[in-house]
Amino acid sequence: MLRCGLLGEKLGHSYSPEIHALLGDYEYELYEKTPAETEVFLRHGDFDGLNVTIPYKKTAAALCDALSPMARRLRSVNTIAVRTDAQGKRILFGDNTDYAGFLALVRRSRMHIEGCKCLVLGSGGASVTVQAVLKDLGAGEVVVISRSGTDNYENLERHADADILVNTTPVGMYPDNGKAPLDLERFRQLKAVYDLIYDPSRTALMLQAETLGIPAFGGLYMLVAQAEAASRVFTADDPSNPDRDPLQSAAKIRAIFEFMEAQQQNIVLIGMPGCGKTSVAKALAEQTGRPVYEADAEIAKRAGRSIPQVFAEDGEDAFRALETEVLADLGKLSGIILSTGGGCVTRPENYPLLHQNGRIVLIQRDISLLEKEGRPLSMAQDINGIYVNRQPLYEEFADFSVVNGKTPEACAALICKELER
Repeated sequence: MLRCGLLGEKLGHSYSPEIHALLGDYEYELYEKTPAETEVFLRHGDFDGLNVTIPYKKTAAALCDALSPMARRLRSVNTIAVRTDAQGKRILFGDNTDYAGFLALVRRSRMHIEGCKCLVLGSGGASVTVQAVLKDLGAGEVVVISRSGTDNYENLERHADADILVNTTPVGMYPDNGKAPLDLERFRQLKAVYDLIYDPSRTALMLQAETLGIPAFGGLYMLVAQAEAASRVFTADDPSNPDRDPLQSAAKIRAIFEFMEAQQQNIVLIGMPGCGKTSVAKALAEQTGRPVYEADAEIAKRAGRSIPQVFAEDGEDAFRALETEVLADLGKLSGIILSTGGGCVTRPENYPLLHQNGRIVLIQRDISLLEKEGRPLSMAQDINGIYVNRQPLYEEFADFSVVNGKTPEACAALICKELER
């Protein structure tokens, strides 16, 4: 069996092993190496194929014995296969499948690049590849924004007329969620935003684009598409082989992307206090195998007191601040069920924390059936008044809603059915 893997400096949250497990019959491991270790590993490591990520793409290009035409053109390598020359000597063959990956992402977005002014944030190996794709698609102008140089973050007003923006930097990538390389407000003509980051699903840059009504596309599809191309390099499946069906490759990419996207997304439950979020979350866990995180339980754990005690001793404002802190941490996770407190929707800043990796589900229940015990606001205020004030906020947060009318199990089944649809 071929021994393949991913080479990089920090790889703790990579999705590549799961993707390659769906692509081919070969081993796939993570190889975290320091800059000082990288050359020795590439020269003498026990592997048959590698993907290469930040910050070693240009280093890999320099160390390979042979390069594909695309890698030679870009001077950036993200895929390596071990080959033997005519004399039987081990050589490293370098390729660039990021080109195929980003091209697939642009084609999936159905955006027309021809004649557009494009801003590319960052100047590393991924940036070089993105620039090449944009130019090959007929971009009118491609401008690279870096921290220094002629075009930088201090003179962005020169490019307020940009049509397309592509982020190739790691700004906003897990675990530094919530950060953005720039403010999109200054770009009033943007037709699309591409962010090559795939974790979180929706970066702060993408969330702002969504707010402004600009189509935004994350990096997961590109990751899967380049992995599919890399898999063919590992197994020596020549892309120019006339017997290879490109439609079959496209179908495989789409299927794996949809599977990975569904696995990555959290199921976030919101709704009135006492609507049954905890019971529905437990039922969902049994039906999906996902772990459950209770926001209120985490708040109580951090405070060292019960929720009613926090309210009584510190007040609602202090409780809400701690709630936002907890949601910021839990919202970074992937593939979980997150049950929130009934009042989380009263703070707008909580929405991006829940939405960055999640589908938000509103649990509806008849007001007369809502439980009040242990819920400070429900016990102290008119429940009908709380409902009237919060219902518009719930609807604004939610991607869809379900009624918890019969059993938690039935409600959970409705959620699963909607997510599959």
